[in-house]
Amino acid sequence: MQHFLGIDVGTQGARCIVVDKQGSIAASASRPFGSHATLTRKPGWHEQNPEQWWRATATCIADVLAELGKRNIPPDYIRAVSVDSTSGTILPIDAAGRPLRPAIMYNDARAEAEAAAINQVAAQHCRQHGYRFSSSYALAKILWIKNNEPCIFDRAHRFIHATDYIIGCLTGDFATTDLSSALKTGCNIFQSNWPRFIPSDLGIPLEKLPDIVKPGTLIANLCLACTQATGLSLRTKAVAGVTDGTAGFLSSGASQVGDFNSTLGTTLVVKGIAERIVIDPEGRLYSHRHPSGYWLPGGASNVGGECLARQFADSNLAEMDKQAIQISPTGLLAYPLERTGERFPFAKKDAKGFLIGNPKSETERYAVLLEGVAHVERMCYDLLTGLGADVSDRIFATGGGSKSREWLQIRADILDRPMVRPAVAESAFGCCLLAASHAAYPSLNTATRAMVHFAEEIEPRPGKVPAYAERHEAFKAECRRRGYIP
Repeated sequence: MQHFLGIDVGTQGARCIVVDKQGSIAASASRPFGSHATLTRKPGWHEQNPEQWWRATATCIADVLAELGKRNIPPDYIRAVSVDSTSGTILPIDAAGRPLRPAIMYNDARAEAEAAAINQVAAQHCRQHGYRFSSSYALAKILWIKNNEPCIFDRAHRFIHATDYIIGCLTGDFATTDLSSALKTGCNIFQSNWPRFIPSDLGIPLEKLPDIVKPGTLIANLCLACTQATGLSLRTKAVAGVTDGTAGFLSSGASQVGDFNSTLGTTLVVKGIAERIVIDPEGRLYSHRHPSGYWLPGGASNVGGECLARQFADSNLAEMDKQAIQISPTGLLAYPLERTGERFPFAKKDAKGFLIGNPKSETERYAVLLEGVAHVERMCYDLLTGLGADVSDRIFATGGGSKSREWLQIRADILDRPMVRPAVAESAFGCCLLAASHAAYPSLNTATRAMVHFAEEIEPRPGKVPAYAERHEAFKAECRRRGYIP
């Protein structure tokens, strides 16, 4: 029997899924990092201990193996494993793969000056790739370390991404990254290499950066240290992974040109398949490469499920969803940013969230947050179509937010498009597809068609669409009033 392991290392914890060749889940587990996982030494700084990522991941793997054992499925049935994690997170390691400092997270804003400097020397690169560097990009963070922590920079054997670190813990190979994770470190995604401006203009030696391979490429068999820590088999192979947004996209089942996916977790990531690169002069979106050679234009908002996690941490969210759908659309407007700054659908480092109107109840305050995220989502798709992307008539929905049928309904109403939810709407499942594409199927598209199954398709409610459309125009007007959009 053939099984495949997908590992998702997110902002708050690790998630593992094991599936068979037909895409059925054989085991799953998750482990949180803990309430104090993220270090914030200064405003706008966000760091995590990467060793904590691995401890949670190793425990998570042991949990799924114990579950498999109850079903008489031995570890060596797992033929391949792949990993996803946050995009733009970076950490320096020594020659043995040991972190030299906490990882600087994707949402860390300290490297604004460095991003501006990179944009000056990499103007041609930015025009070609259709984005501008920001403080969320890993390359800006590496340059910040060079400028502010020169001893760490000099000692660094390599600067690697979160996905690379977990792959390294699995295989002992800390020298390889995937094309998806490498994008925000300035990789030339047309040629799959590091451009010359990085060493020549920034003074960052290329030997300090990992080697680049396509997602799904074989890296190595698992190492002895990994198998001793987790119980996995030495026969299991590890293949190159992707960013969490790309993994969520793969798990959605989107596989044709024009198919777009919204991955709604802590943040909202929108991504789709295009025949040609989509260029945004303002750098609000960027294009990954699909493992099959297509382009994946999209972007990541700072808005997402975080607003619910922070503002309703002690609430029964499933019950709140049921109550919210009964009173939506509200007469309120919310842009539910939990911190200053937005990346997509507009780029404003000083943008702040807003709530217009006075909620009559906690249910109404909750409902307007659901609506607010959906209004942002619609603005993302409007921007994409305005830049020439071909967006099909339905949206594939993944991420934790897709588990709420009520939230999916509000999103379908505001987008005026059906929302298609796969049976397994998790980023870790996208990694299972990558693993299977190497070990069991001739291509990723073949694996996707065989393994992705759909749970439901939620249509917009004709009686609600006009009211939501009116509220969306008011939402955009408020964004214009604040100078967020033209």
